[in-house]
Amino acid sequence: MATHLQPIFDIAEICAQRGIQQAVLCPGSRCAPLTLAFTNHPAITSRTFSDERSAAFIGMGLAQQTKSATALVCTSGSAAYNFAPAIAEAFFQQIPLLVFTADRPAEWIDQWDGQTIRQENIFGSHVKQSYNLPADYSHPDSVWHIQRIVNEAISLTQTYPFGPVHVNVPLREPLYPQAGEKIKFSKKVKIVEQEPAQFALTEESKISLGNLLTGFMRILVIAGQQENEPTLKKAVTRFCEAHRATLVGDVISNFHGTSTTIRYADVFLAHAPDSIKTALQPDLVITFGKSVISKNLKQFLRKNAPAQHWHVQPAGIVPDPFQSLTRIINCDPASFFSGLASGFTITESELHKKNNYTNRWLVEEQRTQHNYQHYFNQTSFHELAAVKMVVDALPPRCNLHVANSMSVRYVNLVGLSEKQKDVYVYANRGTSGIDGCTSTTVGHALNSDVPNILITGDLAFFYDRNAFWHNYKLPHLRVVVINNNGGVIFNLIDGPGQVAAKDEFFVTHQLLTAQHLANEFNHVYLSASTEKELTDALKEFYTFDGQAKILEIKSDQLTATQAFNEFKQTIKNSYAT
Repeated sequence: MATHLQPIFDIAEICAQRGIQQAVLCPGSRCAPLTLAFTNHPAITSRTFSDERSAAFIGMGLAQQTKSATALVCTSGSAAYNFAPAIAEAFFQQIPLLVFTADRPAEWIDQWDGQTIRQENIFGSHVKQSYNLPADYSHPDSVWHIQRIVNEAISLTQTYPFGPVHVNVPLREPLYPQAGEKIKFSKKVKIVEQEPAQFALTEESKISLGNLLTGFMRILVIAGQQENEPTLKKAVTRFCEAHRATLVGDVISNFHGTSTTIRYADVFLAHAPDSIKTALQPDLVITFGKSVISKNLKQFLRKNAPAQHWHVQPAGIVPDPFQSLTRIINCDPASFFSGLASGFTITESELHKKNNYTNRWLVEEQRTQHNYQHYFNQTSFHELAAVKMVVDALPPRCNLHVANSMSVRYVNLVGLSEKQKDVYVYANRGTSGIDGCTSTTVGHALNSDVPNILITGDLAFFYDRNAFWHNYKLPHLRVVVINNNGGVIFNLIDGPGQVAAKDEFFVTHQLLTAQHLANEFNHVYLSASTEKELTDALKEFYTFDGQAKILEIKSDQLTATQAFNEFKQTIKNSYAT
């Protein structure tokens, strides 16, 4: 009998009662008790993926999509290490993952036993906490200990800031029930509920912060990466209107749905003369959300530092990317902006000063938009123009996923319009790696009834090809692969672009095509290398007929580099006249 495994089987019961509905499992023998527990639980949807690295990113995508923790399970040994890239990404993006790694009992570590490594604290400082369960469960205190730890881990992964929590599970043989023995769950398991914390702005803080706000004439609000939250967008918009503040947000901020957002700051701050940058210098910066894409915005604020920089978030470590942080406001951003959006009197003189500052940003935004339209009206077909066509044709309600390197930069340059407010943007900007961009999108698509469109480059796409190595249907998945046979970004950034051996050691030239992968996994394959071909292909690409589709846009690095440099030159020329 496998009664000694009952406390392990009951882990799934605790997870289910605490609201975890999704489990991502990786094949293995040592993890068999955990696998059997999750797959036999009626309240949990379990899926299996053979590549642990891809599986963990898929689990992260599921957690993003469901806004709830996903359980990850793997066997012992190097399998656990393959979870690490996704766990690091989830840590910095604050995505809840409950990570179970099967292990040998402690006495067998370092004894040349198969699939055995040192797994305690294997993920280091990239998890919120790492726990190690006892290897023997015969004593009631051990059962209590296991159930208490699992409850604590679930609570911690979903306590702000959300993030991954690791539970290492040493398991003794036998690992499987006997023939005919059924997996059952205990009727009574220990459940420790946790009420969510309230991060509202207090009345005292409203008064004190409100009094401080009246002293600033040049307020710049910067939205970092975050989910598309209509309530938050309304609160920020009302705040900016009340205080005549300027709102800056790149594409991953999901603030494209507001009419007042400055979308092209990264473009014009790269080329505007110092006199204009001085005029744009704020005296107060208010930030919320996570990272921003724009290096130019960071450099601008480091050189033109505000008198004060406030960051708003409920809890956790607060970075200082602009080197100007002066105040941390621990509350929910929606509460902050809504609580300070009314009840203030502005004199005519103050209103004039505030409007002058806002108008300076609007002038540069409109200048960039004008030159942007001029550029795309006269340019030929190339990668950037192709991305614009793909983005302009997006379904009204969809999830847009953007891979790292040039893909996210292209989409940020192209931008989304106010009319595309129901396009939700996702990108793995926690660590900004290319390793799991496709797998994360697949995780969303597995549990979503809206279109999920990924724009990716060839290196990111082929690096993560195991995102398709499973048996699950993906009718809402669409992948755009920009294939220029290498990493074109290394032709554009300072440093590698001037290195003689860049083609071999940085660009990593390759001749792969997405067609073979599409055929291998039975996905519809489309391709385009001209504007007309892309126009025709997009019609079928955006037809949702129950099949996953891959659209490969064929490009070359020389044309892509020239087009990108011509775009920058167009913006630069506007300041020379």
